[in-house]
Amino acid sequence: MSKPIVATTALASCFGCHMSFLDIDDRILQLIDLVDFNKSPIDDIKTFTKKCDIGIIEGGVANSENYHVLKEFRKNCKILISLGECAIMGGLPAMRNNKDSIESCLKEAYQDSPSTINKNNILPNDEELPMILDKVYPCHEVVKIDYFLPGCAPRADLIWDALVALLNGKEIDPEYKTYKFD
Repeated sequence: MSKPIVATTALASCFGCHMSFLDIDDRILQLIDLVDFNKSPIDDIKTFTKKCDIGIIEGGVANSENYHVLKEFRKNCKILISLGECAIMGGLPAMRNNKDSIESCLKEAYQDSPSTINKNNILPNDEELPMILDKVYPCHEVVKIDYFLPGCAPRADLIWDALVALLNGKEIDPEYKTYKFD
């Protein structure tokens, strides 16, 4: 019998949710017995090679590449999970949403900040850079998300409990302690 397939990715984020995922410690060995990974930093597969049962998304949608990756995940995953505050609400990257425009955001970041040394006042403009979107979007504003696992970063036990529940055909119903932050 084939194992369920899990895919993961990080969009506009710090990769902390993936670090929390790895904090399941030795349970990662149990997980490897339960699932196969596809398109994940865990196995370093860069593109989907097959349809996946569960997709886990970390980070918000800040640029055209994030948008494309999220759309591909929705198309290739039966269940999609937003993992962490950046995926659920935009997180710290969404602080730029308070700026008047993309131009003012770039100007502040690359020309006017006290720590910036940019004598020629050059803004990033390489055609290979993804286009910055008008704001940072939480994942559910771009595609349908099936489950939300909050936290910055979510606790490893929350991630583990959610995956085990889904792999056993149950709804995600983690214990309160996995949501508690103190």
